Amino acid sequence: MIEADTAPDTTSLPAIPPLRGVAVIEAALETMPRSPGVYRMLDEKGDAVYVGKARSLKKRVTSYTQLGRLPERLRRMVSETASMEIVTTHTEAEALLLEANLIKRLRPRFNIVLRDDKSYPWLMLAEDHEFPQIVKHRGAQTRKGSYWGPFASAWSVNQTLTALERLFLLRSCSDSVFANRTRPCLLFQIKRCSAPCVGKIGPADYRQLVDQAKGFLTGKAATVQKELAAEMEQASAAMEFERAATLRDRIRGLTHVQGTGIMNPASLTDADVVAAWQIAGQTCVQVFFVRGGRNNGNRAFFPSHAKIEETAEVLAAFIGQFYEDKPPPPLLLLNHELPEEALIAEALALRAGRQVTLAVPQRGEKRAVVAHAELNARESLERKLAESAGQAKLMEATAELFGLPGPPERIEIYDNSHIMGTNPYGVMVVAGPDGPMKQAYRKFGIKGPIAPGDDFAMMKEVLQRRFGRALKEHADRDDPHWPDLVLIDGGAGQLSAARAVMEELGVSEIPLVAIAKGPDRDAGREWFHSAWAAPFQLPSRDPVLYFLQRLRDEAHRFAITTHRAGRSKGLTQSELDEIDGIGAARKRALLHHFGSARGVKQAGLTDLAAVPGINRETARRVYAHFHPGVRMEPVS
Repeated sequence: MIEADTAPDTTSLPAIPPLRGVAVIEAALETMPRSPGVYRMLDEKGDAVYVGKARSLKKRVTSYTQLGRLPERLRRMVSETASMEIVTTHTEAEALLLEANLIKRLRPRFNIVLRDDKSYPWLMLAEDHEFPQIVKHRGAQTRKGSYWGPFASAWSVNQTLTALERLFLLRSCSDSVFANRTRPCLLFQIKRCSAPCVGKIGPADYRQLVDQAKGFLTGKAATVQKELAAEMEQASAAMEFERAATLRDRIRGLTHVQGTGIMNPASLTDADVVAAWQIAGQTCVQVFFVRGGRNNGNRAFFPSHAKIEETAEVLAAFIGQFYEDKPPPPLLLLNHELPEEALIAEALALRAGRQVTLAVPQRGEKRAVVAHAELNARESLERKLAESAGQAKLMEATAELFGLPGPPERIEIYDNSHIMGTNPYGVMVVAGPDGPMKQAYRKFGIKGPIAPGDDFAMMKEVLQRRFGRALKEHADRDDPHWPDLVLIDGGAGQLSAARAVMEELGVSEIPLVAIAKGPDRDAGREWFHSAWAAPFQLPSRDPVLYFLQRLRDEAHRFAITTHRAGRSKGLTQSELDEIDGIGAARKRALLHHFGSARGVKQAGLTDLAAVPGINRETARRVYAHFHPGVRMEPVS
């Protein structure tokens, strides 16, 4: 890490003069190599404000010292730079991959950032069983089998899974269900499974179905269809009319699934269609996944970036970050020529382990596919802008209702959830001009000591932890992490308890409002309590009332789901988890042998040592945990 000579002042965070940032960069340049790599500009808190890559680190970073040639945005970035870090790489392509990884993880505010934390579903044909299972899969691909994807959504993969069951009659049940069946399930009755579980089909014939399914998924549907047609003719000639009818139905289904169109192009096998559209400084990127000649669905993305960024630059940054954690297909069809296109293609090839081609088609079927994706990007962005305009009006009306100086940029809503005081949790949900800010949601496991069911004390603890941490990590009240309005679910009592905490912490200037349900807990009859006005209600059809209800209900939903998750986790834990050396296997062995954790606790040392998988030392450790200070009997 290369830092300025003077240590940053962490007690206050004033704006850093541009020349000071230049001094930091010049000091870093003294030892900076000319090799390829990635550089990070950090502010006084150590947070990354910008991540960049370069063919020559020294040459690229030197440009930041020439303030007169930089636009205002980059001058501001330099002014906030308090230290720098660099990582060297062997090639510029490796630097590009590392840059995309760091931007996605650190989310520097001066970079184009893709916020995409969702995993994508795949189809898996598990081949660790005599009769392979076809299922939807997410996560690490560790199980032996073949994988196809990604799919844009669970709906897309479910549609394909249903088609495969109908066309190839593959089982989708788990191995345990398969092993315990004594008669065919409903899927066999509706002709979506061949029922290998009860011997309705043998291993050789089932393997043929598996091979046909693989051919279909790899784009060889025409070959599979010819094979089925030949089988149907043979069955008909052998007067096996029932089997011939089944094959006929499968052929019809295969013909239907193969239907081509704009987004099922016959000329594409494995490709992603990526199109960007920009309006008013905002960009939407649409990605269509085409695998095996079929459309696996599409998804819209809205990267965060400065308004001056060009569409091609946003698209290039998007591609680098989007494929950071997923393999790119052999072909990417784009609607814009990319800066450094050859470098991006080289980096994607490193990621995929094979050649990746980037193309901007100008005519024909591929151009029609890209135009369709571009149209979807434009329509998605127009819808988002319309929703943002409506959200902006609601923010303005909320500011007017509560007398705020301007439309709030960040509203925080708090709620609690518990059952008779057990598994208590508090939550914070956050909303902004563009709607829910789910990456800012927080959960608070109540630590106490608090009397069971004391909602006031729970709210106090949550606010103390939230704003106590904010005072340490974001002392500047202009920091975007500070709310412009705080809403709590409750009445005058909750408001009084919350105000006491805010005054104690010295943050009483933050507007605080409590939303209490009406006497019959009817939506639409809520009372609003604040320190600066008498309690009041809004007209039952007021748009602002609906907006505030949605915020309150979102906090309530998040609180309940958090509580349920915590309660479920608690049900699966026992005192055995606290014993060193007792993992999942030994815990399972003890519980199976004694029936419960209480049975383990009451067992003697000899009984513990008799459990399969529990050696003498482990038995002594378990016994000593439940009987501290007791002299242990020898193990025979």
